[in-house]
Amino acid sequence: MQLEWRVACVRIPRFPIGAVWRAARRGDLGASDVQLLLPFRDLEPSRLTRQPAPDASSPASAAARSPNSPTAISTLRPISGIGPDAPPLPGHWDDAPIVLTELGAGGPKAIAGRRRLRAVSAAAGRVGIRAGMTIAEARAICAELHEYPWDEVAIAAATTEMTALLLEASPQVTPVAGTPGMWWVGASGFGGRSGERELAYTLRRIAARWHPRSRVAIADSCVAARAATWAGTSFQQGDDRSLVCIVPHGHDAAYLAPAPLALVPMDDELRLALQALGLRSVGSFAALSAEDVERRWGQEGLQAWRLARGEDPRRPVLARVADFPAVEAELPMAATTMEPILFLVRAALDRLTTQLASRGHAVAALSITISLDDRRGALPTNALARPHTVTREVRLARPVARSAPLFERCRALLDHWPLTAPAIGVGVAVVAVAPLSGEQGELLDATWRDGAAVDAALARLRAELGPNVVVRPVARDAHVPERMGTWADAADAAPGLAPSPSGAAVSMAAPGADPAIRLLESPESVFVVCDDGVPRTVMWRGRRLTIERAVGPERLSGDWWDDGYRRDYWRCESAFGDFVLYLDRMDDQWWVQGWFD
Repeated sequence: MQLEWRVACVRIPRFPIGAVWRAARRGDLGASDVQLLLPFRDLEPSRLTRQPAPDASSPASAAARSPNSPTAISTLRPISGIGPDAPPLPGHWDDAPIVLTELGAGGPKAIAGRRRLRAVSAAAGRVGIRAGMTIAEARAICAELHEYPWDEVAIAAATTEMTALLLEASPQVTPVAGTPGMWWVGASGFGGRSGERELAYTLRRIAARWHPRSRVAIADSCVAARAATWAGTSFQQGDDRSLVCIVPHGHDAAYLAPAPLALVPMDDELRLALQALGLRSVGSFAALSAEDVERRWGQEGLQAWRLARGEDPRRPVLARVADFPAVEAELPMAATTMEPILFLVRAALDRLTTQLASRGHAVAALSITISLDDRRGALPTNALARPHTVTREVRLARPVARSAPLFERCRALLDHWPLTAPAIGVGVAVVAVAPLSGEQGELLDATWRDGAAVDAALARLRAELGPNVVVRPVARDAHVPERMGTWADAADAAPGLAPSPSGAAVSMAAPGADPAIRLLESPESVFVVCDDGVPRTVMWRGRRLTIERAVGPERLSGDWWDDGYRRDYWRCESAFGDFVLYLDRMDDQWWVQGWFD
């Protein structure tokens, strides 16, 4: 029930280092109020000139010593003494050995040798310098190391500048919280793959102003787009083919399957637990059942499992994530049957439908979460077990704004939901909504039918009798009658793809055509008496049928590559009704195919 949408991820490598370095070159390092300078191309190292250091006796130097003076920020220097008066670095800043350090609890007066590295440039990494080292260890590896303090203000200012530039390509731009140098950009409505390609090129050109190896990816979900900026194939054929990636619509889960678990946001403890179980890829994690994941790792594990399947609720700005209502309740005492739970679910549905109707919405899908407490079970081995939750979803064929048909669907689900432990609480949450329909029923109109009530009744049949009970006929592209149609589950989202039950009777008549053929479960062999090749009498099921009129033959053949056939079909009229005969010319045997309604 949600609109299709696409999202782009822009990732600039080692963005904090560039932000702090540019702030130091401008003399803004450590300032609390930084003026934005756009665009970035005016701040390239080749355009920066050397500024003379102020004289200690000059008025500027005196003003710099005043903390309230606007000139004070121009004399701030990085820890290593490289300030705006130093000559520009040759080439790009990422090609110089630059590190960002944490000042620690001691602040600027902390012992230099104990400062830890928080970020290192590509050049520093190539010589063996890693984040987490002390500055003394790093300088032992590279004596020409440029050290700067980690500056949140400078990084935030650079993030704002880059966000403003990305707005040239799309009105939906959101910096990723906690990950400086990464942005979500709305990619919906750009005219298919060709439009997305142009958007990717535009975002790539904008990001390249900051770093030549910036990466852009477009996918259906934020988690897949983020993963694609680290690895993936590109539509480009040049040297930058690894810098841009477009994941086709509907392929997020397949794209994430071979990726390592590190590309899916999750708790470190959960990631280590998965690795201990032998799960190394995202696909192996996504292949687990939701019940097992929720039972082992709770809601945090279930959230990570959904991300591994490409189900990501995050959105860029202007694509607001709907805040759907939810109701949670605790049972006054642990229940081992569904009756108390059904009572709470009914009350929750009344409340939820009322809230959504006031907003003009109807329920398209909802979830039911039951809290189970194994410690209250009968077995003594459960004494140390922890409470856990189990969640199931109810997706409706059409949006419903009334609690009665919703309750029927939920009851059909709960009646066949075994409780493995006593239930101590239940929660009902709306997962998806749709605009409320203005259709109303009339009390005196006998032809009006409530579609939601029909769906609820069919759901009860499905719950009582099992799958493939409520079915509908689906046409197929074939010539032989038994292959021209099949039965598909009424709730199947892809009609025609479901396998047909053995011997299903299929309606094959087009609108305005002859009555539909009701096929037998399998053709039945019969004895036929012919007159000049035309069937006249049929012996079928111990009864002699005289054919009053036979229309045919209609000769069909084909499928030589699979299960070939050559048949002559006759439509026969008799006092007992019309039926279909065919002569199998491959074995000269007559068969009854079915009859006409």
